[in-house]
Amino acid sequence: MATMAALFIKTPNPTPSFPRAQKTHFTPSINLSLSSVSKPRTHPRTRISCGLIDPDGGKLIELVVDESQKDIKKRQALSLPKIKLSTIDLQWVHVLSEGWASPLKGFMRESEFLQTLHFNSLRVEDGSFVNMSVPIVLAIDDSQKNQIGGSTSVALVDSKDNPVAVLSNIEIYKHNKEERIARTWGTTAPGLPYVEEAIANAGNWLIGGDLEVIEQIKYHDGLDRLRLSPAELREEFTRRGADAVFAFQLRNPVHNGHALLMTDTRRRLLEMGYKNPVLLLHPLGGYTKADDVPLTWRMKQHEKVLEDGVLDPETTVVSIFPSPMHYAGPTEVQWHAKARINAGANFYIVGRDPAGMSHPIEKRDLYDADHGKKVLSMAPGLERLNILPFKVAAYDKTQSKMAFFDPSRPQDFLFISGTKMRTLAKNKEDPPDGFMCPGGWEVLVEYYDSLAPTENGKVLEPVPA
Repeated sequence: MATMAALFIKTPNPTPSFPRAQKTHFTPSINLSLSSVSKPRTHPRTRISCGLIDPDGGKLIELVVDESQKDIKKRQALSLPKIKLSTIDLQWVHVLSEGWASPLKGFMRESEFLQTLHFNSLRVEDGSFVNMSVPIVLAIDDSQKNQIGGSTSVALVDSKDNPVAVLSNIEIYKHNKEERIARTWGTTAPGLPYVEEAIANAGNWLIGGDLEVIEQIKYHDGLDRLRLSPAELREEFTRRGADAVFAFQLRNPVHNGHALLMTDTRRRLLEMGYKNPVLLLHPLGGYTKADDVPLTWRMKQHEKVLEDGVLDPETTVVSIFPSPMHYAGPTEVQWHAKARINAGANFYIVGRDPAGMSHPIEKRDLYDADHGKKVLSMAPGLERLNILPFKVAAYDKTQSKMAFFDPSRPQDFLFISGTKMRTLAKNKEDPPDGFMCPGGWEVLVEYYDSLAPTENGKVLEPVPA
């Protein structure tokens, strides 16, 4: 990822602390496609203003303890009952610790859990509401509950029993898995990836409380420098003089349809009167299902896309969003949008079937493709966020490039699905010219080439990028 670091260093007049923060952002140029900036809400007209949008609740809730308190918290953790964190648990600690879920101050207590399940929002101290659509909870089993006993605090430890955090003023309550699954996904059908990974075999109790994280969460995978916190992103947007920040989340390789969306969005924001809109290209970096391209390979592909000049490095910040993926469609896309408010984004790009997946049993999509953008335009607690739905982009055979679909000449357009893209890459076949930059496609082919099948036909773990 040396090139990514170089792209960041080339940014004019970087702030002294930012390049040394072990985290970095890169910015290139891509052809994206976005639909017209519509008016999905009945809210007042978009206000052109300087300064970043305030975090939910008015301030970022960062939960990493001060340097002077770290040794004290480590000693305290050693004396407390211990809960071992799974990989996904640790990702949620990361999310909470940096303020992505502000104003949450830790894993949800029962009142927060119920508000999230039933209202997709939380009431804050002043009586107003902020959006919160996905439960951020920690499950424990009967033996752990018995071990905790009457203690009011517990230590959270990693797979090697190293103390990660202290959870204080704890509350333990029943983990009604069926209700949680039904209300989050709208189905209890077997085969939901996150459910199978993190819920089905989890404990029958949830534990909430105030979280104090001892050290910043690091993964030591060569990508930590790209995991910018909301505070660091806000610092960078301010340094660049952004008067609008528009966020684009993806969990797939970037193709030129994505690029068309992003560049068209910036053009529209300029037409609206903004002087310096900045793109936050924000790939999801937490848990993803087995057939998604792993993060290390996606970032390698993004780097090649940037090298080919698809996006403008002066107006793009690339960072990794640490949240796990639920594949919960319109429910989850609210979480994705809400978290970007806390990072300073006041515009959010939403496309077809955001956070969706195929039905785990039936041969159909699990969610209506248009419901995500419709729900975002009405979601409680997201009134301050401008939702930018985009038109459909497809490969225009007459121009040999990705373009907005023109229904008056459907015969001229080719829709290249994710399945089709994966099939081409697995077979080492080239896509049509103009679908994806050559360097990015080579990375995708290299990834699928690394998935050599075993004798029983199953695919091995991919080699590191």
